[in-house]
Amino acid sequence: MKTHLGRRPFSAMELHTLYNGYIYGDFKLAREQAKHWHFWLPLIAYYSGAYSDEIGCLTLDDLSLEQNTLCFNFHTHGKIKPRLVPVHKALINAGFNDYINLIKSQNHHRLMFDLPAKTGRYSEKVRIWFSGEGERAGYLQKCAIPNIDQLGMKTAISSLRLNFEQQVRIYALQANSKGAFNYLMGFNEYQHDTFSDITLLNTVIQQIRIINSQLSWQRFIARESN
Repeated sequence: MKTHLGRRPFSAMELHTLYNGYIYGDFKLAREQAKHWHFWLPLIAYYSGAYSDEIGCLTLDDLSLEQNTLCFNFHTHGKIKPRLVPVHKALINAGFNDYINLIKSQNHHRLMFDLPAKTGRYSEKVRIWFSGEGERAGYLQKCAIPNIDQLGMKTAISSLRLNFEQQVRIYALQANSKGAFNYLMGFNEYQHDTFSDITLLNTVIQQIRIINSQLSWQRFIARESN
């Protein structure tokens, strides 16, 4: 597995903690300024392997039905290749279709419409919210997960891509398709621009482990303040 600046994947216990944190519970924190992207971006990152800036750039036009499979079309990262990634059933079960209807009803175009760019990038705002900055605690700290573990390895929002990579490697090789792995990761080792068998990609993606089957965007927007 490729490492990213000394980062490591989240452990199974850490993933459980993240996706059972206050964002995914029934109560807001005091003075919490809840945004829709707080709910969706960490989920899409885990189930798609995309970087936060790629997710921030997604528009309604980047959702497409390919071979009867709903897919994200990631194509805005300069260092990894464009790719179609099937939408995991866990996102649908969490209310993704209702969320898309909200976006359309409010005439927005970007999926993360309430995530502003900072210094020209969406990832900077995500980093501060997720990992904190200076005296400001991030979602990680509020979930009692350290940024740096005892071995000096970091966790960050991009750690979710490493969790995705771990699982997709296994399931793609079980399907006897290293090409599917390289394509879904956007690696240059996959030398073509498209992957013809979307059904195979979907089979691989749907095997990614569901962390919390009770997640609900509708519950997120109905949360009450503590």
